[in-house]
Amino acid sequence: MKNIASVEEITNLKTTDVYFIRAREVLKKIGFNPRVVMEITCSSRELRWITLSGLDDLTGLMEGADVDLYSLPEGTIFPPRDIRGIPIPAVKLAGKYLDFGMLETPMLGSLSQASGIATKASFFKKRIGDLPLLSFGVRRMHPALAPLIDRNSYIGGCDKVSSIIGAERISKKAEGTMPHSLLLLLGEERGWKLYDEVTEKGTPRIALVDTYGDEKESSIRAAETIKGLNAVRLDTPSSRRGNFPDIVREVRWELDRRGKKDVGIIVSGGIKEEDIEELKKAGASGFGIGTSISSAAAVDFAMDIVKIEGRDKTKKGKFSGEKNVFRCKKCHSFLVSTNERERCPLDGTQMESLFRKMVDRGKVVYKEDIDGTRKFVIEQLGWYQLS
Repeated sequence: MKNIASVEEITNLKTTDVYFIRAREVLKKIGFNPRVVMEITCSSRELRWITLSGLDDLTGLMEGADVDLYSLPEGTIFPPRDIRGIPIPAVKLAGKYLDFGMLETPMLGSLSQASGIATKASFFKKRIGDLPLLSFGVRRMHPALAPLIDRNSYIGGCDKVSSIIGAERISKKAEGTMPHSLLLLLGEERGWKLYDEVTEKGTPRIALVDTYGDEKESSIRAAETIKGLNAVRLDTPSSRRGNFPDIVREVRWELDRRGKKDVGIIVSGGIKEEDIEELKKAGASGFGIGTSISSAAAVDFAMDIVKIEGRDKTKKGKFSGEKNVFRCKKCHSFLVSTNERERCPLDGTQMESLFRKMVDRGKVVYKEDIDGTRKFVIEQLGWYQLS
């Protein structure tokens, strides 16, 4: 596809903002390439938390560069600011400026979009809890981004992803239901029956029940057509939706009345965070979330020099000096400090230093662990409240 930059083009600075190239020429002309420390922070006060993701691409950009890169562990959930209101550095880099500074644009883009998707997925997972959360959003974004979307949706808390390549990249099996087109081409009952006959065993049998008529009536017919039906999926369009939780209640009631209590109800189609609680109460047993996650706002990360040749220095609005990030093991509060050790100001507990070296003088030491990272995210979600 002609509108996608290659890895070679990115590393050769073709996606870099041109003013960095102009700055490089100025510095080269006077032979000035100082050793600097730079930090990546988000100063937003609006985000409830950030779920850090994208270290695979970020560290890959630094491979071979004479730079050290430290980061919070991938999957760390953290507030934009610590308990004193200081912006929390997610990443710290140290090296000669011209050896890595020109890649600021793709570094920020990689981290910002990946973390934005993972953060939004974690917001949904916090509300949905133990119920299944399926990522359906790749169809709303450029197809080249499918692996990025599904990787970070999964890290953020989605249980399943829908694209084949996205699932392959995280060593999972792609999951979904069935398209409306199948039922339009074959009719509902024939489509359900053939789908059950042809689709490989072990794949959940989830019938789409809103193509033509009433969701209750279609759900009953689907449960009678497919023996061992796992769930029905309600993707009712907004023009016919009315009170969506009440539709879920009606479907649940009618299935239960016919001895189909084991048939779940998956809801999808423009579901927002604020919809989750009422849909769960109504009887929804799973959620397919698309655009809300795949088009999540990028985290507004910025990358700034905080130290030049050993001297603390930064621009206004930022905090100078090389910092460490600490988290309290008891209350989970964060503290930014220039010290090597800290006790929690709130409860006196010895705090844990979070920075981990991910790139050592150009050698990538970051080890990707998709399932471990996702497990880490789910664990931390228990520490946070949405309000």
